[in-house]
Formats: sequence, C-alpha cells, structure tokens
Amino acid sequence: MKKDNRQSFSARVKAELIRLPAGKSCCMLSEISALTMTSGHLAFRGGGWLSVSYRLEDAGTARRLFLLLKKRLDVNPTLHFTQTSRLGGRRTCVLTLNGEDARTLLDALHMTETDENGQIHLKRTVPRHPMTRQCCRKAFLRGAFLGAGTVTNPEKGYHFEWKADDDHLPRMLEKLLEKCELPFHTYMRKGQQVVYLKGAQQIADMLALTGAGQSVLEMETIRVGKQVKAAAVRAANCDEHNGEKMLDAAQKQAETIRQISLKQGLFTLPPGLQAIARLRLEHPELSLRELGELMDPPVGKSGINHRMRRLMEIGENLNAGG
Repeated sequence: MKKDNRQSFSARVKAELIRLPAGKSCCMLSEISALTMTSGHLAFRGGGWLSVSYRLEDAGTARRLFLLLKKRLDVNPTLHFTQTSRLGGRRTCVLTLNGEDARTLLDALHMTETDENGQIHLKRTVPRHPMTRQCCRKAFLRGAFLGAGTVTNPEKGYHFEWKADDDHLPRMLEKLLEKCELPFHTYMRKGQQVVYLKGAQQIADMLALTGAGQSVLEMETIRVGKQVKAAAVRAANCDEHNGEKMLDAAQKQAETIRQISLKQGLFTLPPGLQAIARLRLEHPELSLRELGELMDPPVGKSGINHRMRRLMEIGENLNAGG
C-alpha cells in the first residue's frame, strides 16, 4: 500500500481494510453485523414494514458495505448523500434497505421472529450473530473499526479506540478482545462509551488481526526509529564495548519478536513469553536484568535469559518453515 501523507494514519488503515477480499460467507455476515451495530438505524414504515439505513462518513466503507450486502445477502441498497452545515459541511453516505431487502437483512442477523400466526415481529434492535470461529471474530473487529474506530498516528503516540452510543457494541468488543487475549480499557467520553487499546504491541496485534498488514509494517518502521533514537541516547551513557554488545543483542531479540508478531501474533505465545516479548519491544535499550525487574513478579536474569532463548528458537523455527 503506497503511503499517502495527505491522509491520517487512521484513514490509511481503513483504506487498506476496505480493499481486502470479502472473505467467507460467515465472515461477511460478521462484518455486516459490526457495521449494523456501529452505523445502522431502524425505521418503521407503513403497514408494519421496516427499513434499515446506514450512515457512513467514509465513502470507501460505504462501498465495501454495499458489496458485502449484495454478495452475501443478494439485496440492493439504495445510495444517496447528505450534507450537514456542521464540521465544514461534511458529506455522509447513506445506504438504505427497504421492504423485503430489509427483512432479509434482519432475518440473517437474527433480529426478527415469526409468531404462531405467521406474522413477522422485530425480536431485538441489535444483531445477534454467533462468532465461534476466529475468522469471524477478526471480521467483526474489522467492521467495528471501519464503522466506529480510530487509531492515533504512531509518530505521536499509541492509542486505538472504538466509540459507541450504547453498551451493545462495547460488550461485544470486550468479549472478543478477551478471547484474543488483548488487554483493553473502557471509559466514558461526552456521553459515549469508549473501548481502547494502549501500547504499541497491542495495537500492532490488533491491526494484524483485522488484516491491515501494511499498516503494521508502517507502524513498526516508525516504532523502530523511535526506539533506535532512545537506545542511542542510553548507549552514550554506557560502557562503549558492553553497551554496543548489549544493544546489538537486544535489537536482534526485538527483530525476532516482531517477526513472531507478524507471522502468528504474540497472543499465541504462553503468558510468560508474551510478557517478556512485549517488554523487550517496549524497552530495547534495557539489559536482561533490568527487564526482569520490570516483570510482575520480578524474574532473575537467568530466568529472563531462558525465556529469551525460547523466543529466539520460536523465531528460528518460523523462519525455517518459511
């Protein structure tokens, strides 16, 4: 993906995601479910009919949703644009499903039920789509980010979040993030619930989960540059020979850990290896003894050295396997 400096990092991530293949049938429905939670609106029409509309500020996301609805459910959304006087006259894309098309969508998302007389009723106002497969969970996280997510430019900091007007989306995100073993936080901001990730490695893992591989590489390039600068400052205060030797080993360890992260994700590692891997990425300038002191509870130098050797072996096996 060619970097467009006119776009924010968050916009570049979304631009990469909307170009991904639609995926399997179950994954398409998971992504539709997420976009329905973040951007969908129900309206009652005459004769008991319902319509579903999606309001999306990003035209690329609107195009992706249009294709997902068409390909997965064979429905035909109508598309129009609205423009508000607020925020500089920002234009919003509106996709609408009416009649039988809306019924098809609501049935697929388990939002309707049929009574004993054959009448169709709205059972719930949010999707209830089971996501037992890892691929479906990834697709939901991708759709939720496209509909309600942002990520900070890594040159300025590390912050990845989703915003929601009610508690349905936050509850779903919390369940999925727990299954992916990604630590998250929540808080209220101006009446909206926010679920967010902090820390470079957690955000890199999330981007990899959603399928934004090129964005992970861009973020890693920025992060390595920042770490090298920090390491150089610390190295200037160390014994020249020992400092260079330690930093060379630390950089090699960090590079191996980044490869593990890109190829299989750090969340797949045992908890003890996850902890030291994340610490090494966050502190490439520290010695093994200093890393051990940051562990909770602290671990001795020999214990840290043993874990680091295991990580290097995992990295070598991944490289040997292609």
